[in-house]
Amino acid sequence: MTETNTFTPAWLLLKDGTLFKGKSFGARGTAGGEICFNTGMTGYQEVFTDPSYTGQVLIMNNAYIGNYGVKNNDVESDSIKISGLICKNVSYRYSRMVADDSLENYLIKNNLVAIYDVDTRALVQHIRNKGAMNCIISTELSDEKSLEEALLKVPDMAGLELSSQVSTKEAYTQGSPDSKVRIAVMDFGVKKHILKCMVDRGAYVKVFPANTGIEELKAFEPNGYFISNGPGDPASMDYAVKTVKDILATNKPFFGICLGHQLLARANDISTFKMHHGHRGLNHPVKNLITGKSEITTQNHGFGVDPEAIKNNPDVEVTHVNLNDNSIEGIRVKGKPVFSVQYHPEATPGPHDSRYLFDDFIKLIKENQ
Repeated sequence: MTETNTFTPAWLLLKDGTLFKGKSFGARGTAGGEICFNTGMTGYQEVFTDPSYTGQVLIMNNAYIGNYGVKNNDVESDSIKISGLICKNVSYRYSRMVADDSLENYLIKNNLVAIYDVDTRALVQHIRNKGAMNCIISTELSDEKSLEEALLKVPDMAGLELSSQVSTKEAYTQGSPDSKVRIAVMDFGVKKHILKCMVDRGAYVKVFPANTGIEELKAFEPNGYFISNGPGDPASMDYAVKTVKDILATNKPFFGICLGHQLLARANDISTFKMHHGHRGLNHPVKNLITGKSEITTQNHGFGVDPEAIKNNPDVEVTHVNLNDNSIEGIRVKGKPVFSVQYHPEATPGPHDSRYLFDDFIKLIKENQ
């Protein structure tokens, strides 16, 4: 497929009244959510299917999107999870021998509304200055009043509970049942490659719905517990905080990623907060305070752990910090086999600097058996 001179116009309206006109790409319609941006130059399909992006309209910073098409296996869930897409340029033609389809066909099949021919550098600079806010994309509404009315219906991310919407409805297993390493996974929006990283290391994992109670988790007889990433505001997830507290009471090895990191903090009476514009990309530098080494990490989060609250908690230790803004990137509970990180060590897409954390988790389980 190639672009012609005929195109469908599209509009992007931000909550502060900033309006962009562009061109439609993918499905036609209207879509809204919290606007955010990803600085990665590749891996757009994995990003689009990451459940942690649920409820968000995504700006891809790379100048061209779609130039290598899509592949059926390059996904982190069973469907696109972003609410809408904003790009500078899109490629109707793709060059990749193993690709299964074009990006546009993929977006149409997943009913995703996208806009391109937008000055994304100016837009990202605006978000960096003003902070994350709701927005709406439409190919149907062209006047500001109609766009404003539609935008009012988009819920704010602060206080929004989304994990129960993307979690599995039924428990399922991966790996060999004969494995001596059994991990119970709380699915608040888990990515497929996180599970793969544990299974590849010999673990047998059982993935549980978000609302699963501790007795059902214990019935699996796990050697360790994993708390996944996911979308929404951790402050709205009291049910999950209670489950994490119940898990901590078992004194078994515990590993949390992203939302799991935030829930671990809240289970230890450490508050979380909504960030100005969040961290999303493949190149965030993080320092491991235990080893002194730095890692280039993949990140996707709009909430963080309050550094002042950690200072007042003698039972929790900071293990990792972001070298760009000194935000909390990792913690561990003193005297317990319990740790978490804010970033994504599975790194799909991204560098594999942090995959040692899965090795650490498996080692911790074996040492505590």
